[in-house]
Amino acid sequence: MLLAAAVVVGLDQLTKALVIDSIQMGERNEVLPFLDLVHVQNDGVAFGFLGDSSQGLVLTVTLAALVLVVGWFAFNRDRPFAWLAVGLLAGGAIGNLIDRLARDGVIDFIDFPAWPSFNVADIAITLGAVTLALVALTGSETDEDTDAAPERAST
Repeated sequence: MLLAAAVVVGLDQLTKALVIDSIQMGERNEVLPFLDLVHVQNDGVAFGFLGDSSQGLVLTVTLAALVLVVGWFAFNRDRPFAWLAVGLLAGGAIGNLIDRLARDGVIDFIDFPAWPSFNVADIAITLGAVTLALVALTGSETDEDTDAAPERAST
């Protein structure tokens, strides 16, 4: 989990540094007809939600979510791919948290038409949330072993 989180934080911060160094704030560079690279700052959470709120509220929501996810992992480490889900979520949250503390907002740079701009941390958070939902909906290895044990004993 820690390795996955570290990789996400590293990639996120590297890509944001490249954007800061190469694209002016507010600038838009077309990469493909359906994809632009931009340099914008988001002071809210995902997709600008809570954007008009105080940074204290945004930081509190982010930290609370991070604590809940890591706490869930502490009790569900035996579930397949739980480490990946939590690593992606934690890495994404930490990557954006670094921006909030350093810049009072998150650097976003990937922009598709009719979709809010986002970054590598946001991709990791989204993939982590989907993975976490799938992991949570499946039984743990321990549950499967417990369920299968009586069947094996009776045959």
